[in-house]
Amino acid sequence: MNNCESEEIVEAANIAISNLLPTKSRSLYDIAYNRFKKWCAEKNVQVYSENVLLAYFSENAKNYKSSTLWAQYSMVNADDKEFLMIKVGLILGIAGACRTDELVNLTVDDIEDVGSSLIVKIPNTKTKISRIFVVTDVGNMLELFRKYLYLRPPHVKHKRLFLYYKAGKCSSQPVGKNTMGKIPSVVASYLKLPDVACYTGHCLRRSSATLLADAGVNITTIKRHAGWKSTTVAEGYVENSIENKTKIANQVLVGTTTSAITKTVNVSESNIPSNINFENCTNVTFNLNVNK
Repeated sequence: MNNCESEEIVEAANIAISNLLPTKSRSLYDIAYNRFKKWCAEKNVQVYSENVLLAYFSENAKNYKSSTLWAQYSMVNADDKEFLMIKVGLILGIAGACRTDELVNLTVDDIEDVGSSLIVKIPNTKTKISRIFVVTDVGNMLELFRKYLYLRPPHVKHKRLFLYYKAGKCSSQPVGKNTMGKIPSVVASYLKLPDVACYTGHCLRRSSATLLADAGVNITTIKRHAGWKSTTVAEGYVENSIENKTKIANQVLVGTTTSAITKTVNVSESNIPSNINFENCTNVTFNLNVNK
C-alpha cells in the first residue's frame, strides 16, 4: 500500500476492481479460468504462454463452436492493459460499418447501454445520413465496452468516447484520426498477418459490409446499414462475396441451381387424400387456400 493512500481508499479501489464485472459474468470468468487451470495441471504446465493457449483452444475446438471458443478465450486471456481501446474500436467499427472519423467523433451521449445491448447513434456522417446500430453481447463485447468506459477519468471536459489508453489507464486526451485509423493494422500485426500496412481504417467498414454480404443479406439492408446513398457500392460487396461466388461456382461446375415449381391441387370433401409424400425437396413453400 502506498504511504499516501489511506486504508479507506485502498478498500474502495479493491471494491471497484471487484465490481468491474457483473456477478453473472464474473462467475462465467471464474468457471472458464478454473477449467483452464485444471487443464494446465493435467498437462503439467507451469508457465502460461501463447503456445499454451493455442494448444488449449486447439484441443477444445473439437467440442465447441467457434463463437464459444472466442468467448472462453476472452475470459482466459483477460489482460486488456494494452489492447482494450483497440478492442472497443474494433467492436463498434465493424458492428456499425463505421468510418474512421465517425469513430473519432463518437461521444458518450451517442451510446445508450440498455443492459442486453448498446444502441449507438451516428448523427454526423459523410453522406449526411444519420444512422443507428446495435451491439449485442456476443463474445463478451458489452463487458469490454463497459470496462473501457469505467476507466474514463472524472475530470475530462469533453464528451468524446475514445481516449488515449496506455497500461490500463485512460488519459483525458481524445484519440485522433491517425490513431483510430491504425486499429486494423494493429490487429493485423497482432495476428501476424502479411502486408500489415494494407490494413487501413476503411477495413472496419469494409469488413462489416463483407460479413453481411457473406451472410446472404440483401443489398437494401447493406446499403441502409452502412448509410450509402447509392446501391453501386453495396452491389460490389454482394458480387464479391465469397459465399455468393461459392454458390455461382456450384451452379457452374456441379449444376446445382434452384427453380420454382408451382403445383395446384384441388381437393374436395369426397377426394381428400390419406397421405401426401414429398421426396428430395429443399426450400419448399406450401400455400394452402381454403374455400368454403
